Amino acid sequence: QVQLVESGGGLVQAGGSLTLSCAASGGTFSRFAMGWFRQAPGKEREFVAGIHRSGGSTYYADSVKGRFTISRDNAKNTVGLQMYSLKPEDTAVYYCAARQSVFGAVVSSEDGYQYWGQGTQVTVSS
Repeated sequence: QVQLVESGGGLVQAGGSLTLSCAASGGTFSRFAMGWFRQAPGKEREFVAGIHRSGGSTYYADSVKGRFTISRDNAKNTVGLQMYSLKPEDTAVYYCAARQSVFGAVVSSEDGYQYWGQGTQVTVSS
């Protein structure tokens, strides 16, 4: 059983930056593609970014492309999300998710992920 714990959320002004981190335990981290999702109040959870299990490929939602950077450290069992030029519409609970598959590929559907963290709140004030 894989456990995921997010940290780093908080309150930031528009235009600011924030870095989220997700620590994994209970499994072989390098076997999992990792994703970040977010859910704003009254909205469905959406894909934000993902990274192949090797770290060799990354994927982003159009809304965050060029502003967010996902990375992973397989030696430390962590995945991070650096967020720059934050906007009020980035306000949401951010979730880390792990996906085990044959090829370690990223998918944007939350149904493709077997393990989830509890989420961390990010609030961007205008």
